[in-house]
Amino acid sequence: MSSPATARPRPEHDPGDLLAAYLPGSFFHRSPRGTLLADGVHTVVAEAPVPPADAAADALRTALAAGHPDPVVVGAIGFAPDAPRSLHVPAVVRRAAPAAAPGGPVRVPEAPGGGWSVRHVPAPETYADGVRRALELLGTGALEKVVLARSLELTSQHPVSVRDLLARLALADPTAFAFAADVTAAGDPAPRTLLGASPELLVSREGDTVVANPLAGSTPRSEDPAENEARIAALRASAKDLAEHALVADRVAAVLRGFCAEVDAPAEPDVIGTATMWHLSSRITGRSADLSVSALHLAHALHPTPAVCGTPVAAARAAIGEIEPADRGYYSGMTGWVDASGDGEWVLAIRSAEVCDRTVRLFAGAGIVTGSDPDSEVAETRAKFRTMLRAIGVEAVA
Repeated sequence: MSSPATARPRPEHDPGDLLAAYLPGSFFHRSPRGTLLADGVHTVVAEAPVPPADAAADALRTALAAGHPDPVVVGAIGFAPDAPRSLHVPAVVRRAAPAAAPGGPVRVPEAPGGGWSVRHVPAPETYADGVRRALELLGTGALEKVVLARSLELTSQHPVSVRDLLARLALADPTAFAFAADVTAAGDPAPRTLLGASPELLVSREGDTVVANPLAGSTPRSEDPAENEARIAALRASAKDLAEHALVADRVAAVLRGFCAEVDAPAEPDVIGTATMWHLSSRITGRSADLSVSALHLAHALHPTPAVCGTPVAAARAAIGEIEPADRGYYSGMTGWVDASGDGEWVLAIRSAEVCDRTVRLFAGAGIVTGSDPDSEVAETRAKFRTMLRAIGVEAVA
């Protein structure tokens, strides 16, 4: 992909204005790089079997030829190889520069609370049994790591306000990658939206600068500062968590070396925090050797990382299919954007939910490695659910 010969200036907006302007059906992506809000459909990106990055490049060329002043492909791609994807070139794109927190006239809606029915898929004790099954597979040497997820299906007495839910997620953690994408499929009784506040950057490309920030190895956050200090220290010293993190970071760095002239990966991970969790984190950077390789090409090459699937990938996918009772849909897939120059940003669709009318379907997963404890993994997924549950207004159901 290449830039238009005469690129027009891109007007900047206030990030709070863009959050306030979101409507169901819009695409919203907020990150430290800035905020993007897109509306309407100019060009639809072809579905499989065309690889998503190639299909996106074709759609961008079509949009440029049709005179689109600022073409960008936006949307989401599901977890499984044959999962659905929802990608298009929007008719209108608005951007805001990075900000510490949204300004402007953003109303912070209160979480509705109450009136929800909750279904566990599977029940926590069944999930723990699945962890034990995964540990058996690890013991045979067939796996080094597998990520197992469980789901909560919440049903309200009234239609869920996607706009209010996105606002609560975005404002609760200004450092998160807040997103919303329309993923309505044939047969859905109402529009379906994937939204969330992900802590994890899959990959970003800006010019020849490539950045990935895998996370693996986690512990719940406490409301007590002293306890948090102890948990961070324990996470930094945990042989089990450090080994799990190394599996992810090493693979991400290895994939990027196939596309970059140089890759810089830290010798040891740092610890980053969200409103509910602490994570081991490695910020990996590189210099692209070929600018025809877009951000979406890089994302497709990296996905799924061992952070959301496991390793070896084929064996981990097989174990997930055997143990998990529900299809993940877009959970642990990716969402983001890529423009006509190949620049873009894609994040993992975690700390997320799919909302359709009165139903909210959310997932949380945990990485299972040798030494994992089933009860601890249940507790980790319970803590990860809290990001969405707090925004929804539901507590203590996971």
